[in-house]
Amino acid sequence: MTKSEPTKNDGAWECLFEKYSILKKIEQDGGYSITADQIRDFREPRLMAKFDHRINLPEIFSKNNLSILPITRGKYFISHINTYHTFENPEKEIIHIDFPSHIQSISPQNIPSEAIALNCAFITGIMEDFLEDSDLCPTVNGRMGADSFSFEISSAIGSKRTLIQVNNSQIEIDAAYEGVNYLSLIEAKCDISDDFLVRQIYYPYRVWKDRVSKRIKLVYLVYSNSIFSLYEYCFDDPNYYNSLRLNKQKHYSIENTDIEINDIMQVSSAVSFVDDPFAVPFPQANNFKRIINLCELLQKSDLTREDVTSEYAFDIRQTNYYTDAGRYLGLIKKDSVNSKITYSLTDYGRQILKMQYKQRQLEYVRCILSHRIFHEVLRAYFETGEMPNKDSIVEIMKLYKPLNIKSEDTYRRRSSTIKGWINWIIGLLY
Repeated sequence: MTKSEPTKNDGAWECLFEKYSILKKIEQDGGYSITADQIRDFREPRLMAKFDHRINLPEIFSKNNLSILPITRGKYFISHINTYHTFENPEKEIIHIDFPSHIQSISPQNIPSEAIALNCAFITGIMEDFLEDSDLCPTVNGRMGADSFSFEISSAIGSKRTLIQVNNSQIEIDAAYEGVNYLSLIEAKCDISDDFLVRQIYYPYRVWKDRVSKRIKLVYLVYSNSIFSLYEYCFDDPNYYNSLRLNKQKHYSIENTDIEINDIMQVSSAVSFVDDPFAVPFPQANNFKRIINLCELLQKSDLTREDVTSEYAFDIRQTNYYTDAGRYLGLIKKDSVNSKITYSLTDYGRQILKMQYKQRQLEYVRCILSHRIFHEVLRAYFETGEMPNKDSIVEIMKLYKPLNIKSEDTYRRRSSTIKGWINWIIGLLY
């Protein structure tokens, strides 16, 4: 996907590539090592070399199939290397776990950070159940040195592998739990994405696999919308970065997640319709879960457009699409502060996030169905038991004449968002 406008990182990396002829040297030598001091001449390294998801890579990296890894404390390696892993399709079942009645300092309706999500997963027994280990104790976490090790990594443009040597690079472990049988290392996130940076679990694995005799379990935890999604991975070849394999995946919740078709029907029959907002384009944001997740991000603080792009698995264009979708639903508002576009939650958006899981999902359903086109597509689904095809959805759209849509191509593209949001509603029943 081509970015619609450059970010500060894009511009700074363009300057670095030009100054040091990085593309030419990569083609000559297979890679280029760049220091933090070189990067700092244009922008802070902590902002320039942290890309948790493939879509966050600077444009010059994306165009040339490049990625970057730290190799020492203060040096990075750039090459045609495959550093990300796409999440597998998750299980649908959600396992309910009771929240301990004696805990008052954590609220199931307010888990605002990765650290709190990890604590909640531990005290509720989610970790013990998923890790299949007993007598769990939290042990190492935080930043530490990575010692020295080498590994092979796949090329992003062919079958060739590249050998990389790491010497005392800094790593960070969000949490580690040691039980009777395993040491489990956890990477935790509160944002939804399509992929993740394998380094976040591979470097800690290489550091700790020779320090303990127990088997290492590697877990990626994603917390969003009251759901704990845990993925357990292993490396079939410890010396090969891309030998990652999923062992197990489960969803957990500490709230009641049971929603029945009658709940949806009651919302649908009682909804009050609203007109589409004149100043906001009809939505082009197919994944409704990510709209919810964006609202959770804005619950912590107001963010500029660039902040959203850099802190979330979006490029600039997706930032525009998803913030506009939130605005269309009345959840997000857009302001200009000191000539910068800034996003924040509306009072309605904040009110929804304070609700319990079931009430919150049904309020999102009400929010969607208050727009007549979405209501009619859901009604068509219930009448036939099947999702209307694209042509049928476009016919419904044209009947209600959404604002700012003129061409047939635009109708068909926007129909994908309608289908995505209705599928999200139907998915609440399973």
